[in-house]
Amino acid sequence: MKRSDINIRDPFVLVYEGRYYLYGTRGATCWGSATGFDVYVSDDLENWSEPQVCFENDGTFWADRNYWAPEVHVWQGAFYMFASFKNPSVCRGTAILKADSPLGPFHPHSDGCITPRDWECLDGTFYVSKAGKPYMVFCHEWVQAGDGEVCAVEMTDDLRAAAGEPRLLFRASEAEWCKVMHHSSGVDGCVTDGPFLWRTEDGSLLCLWASFSDGGYTEAVALSDNGEIDGVFRQIDPLFMDDGGHGMVFRGLDGQLYLTLHSPNAHLEERPFFHVIEEKNGKLVRK
Repeated sequence: MKRSDINIRDPFVLVYEGRYYLYGTRGATCWGSATGFDVYVSDDLENWSEPQVCFENDGTFWADRNYWAPEVHVWQGAFYMFASFKNPSVCRGTAILKADSPLGPFHPHSDGCITPRDWECLDGTFYVSKAGKPYMVFCHEWVQAGDGEVCAVEMTDDLRAAAGEPRLLFRASEAEWCKVMHHSSGVDGCVTDGPFLWRTEDGSLLCLWASFSDGGYTEAVALSDNGEIDGVFRQIDPLFMDDGGHGMVFRGLDGQLYLTLHSPNAHLEERPFFHVIEEKNGKLVRK
């Protein structure tokens, strides 16, 4: 199938052994009951396999809705999926699943969510510090926090649990372009979605994240002042302000850097896009 046929949100690409593996939130079940995730495989970013189920709730998994933003990372010889889940009696959060192959099947690995149990959270991503310590970076949702937050928490080496308390990296309103949104619950605030960490060749540490501007869904970037997760993050120029976001960066088989994100941000119309980018002076820019 073609890229334009794939209806997913929150696209994530794993490049592994000469192939591309694409994961994302199923467009059709994004906002309601959900049962699993798929993976698509490609050699060229345009022609993809049919969706292959890589995680399916067999009836014993605790969450029954809002299966969001699966990311797959390689750690210590295995494949770990970071994904967000919800049920009516449990705060939304990111849990970890594990498999022996990028195709799955993935099975629950963490004891429920890694994110704080009394926080509404989403979109956990994996980061390894220069010292080799594993972290999860995630969003404390604006529907609870008001001003959405991006936080980091150190994880145990086996990725089963948090190894400390979360640390605030930044708030959504620190981006001067960020638009205040209204939620059906009555909350007004600024959104944080989809953090992703990228280290440039000169050692700069960037945190991509998404929110809303006058142009719609927007792919933003924050820069650490010391090149590490414990630095002070300041907002720099966004990468995309034309109703597309929840992006990540990967190096393609052709050696190019790509930004992938979903656009438009409209139910059943979302598609993964791949934009060629490059590094300049410790920042990412679109070609």
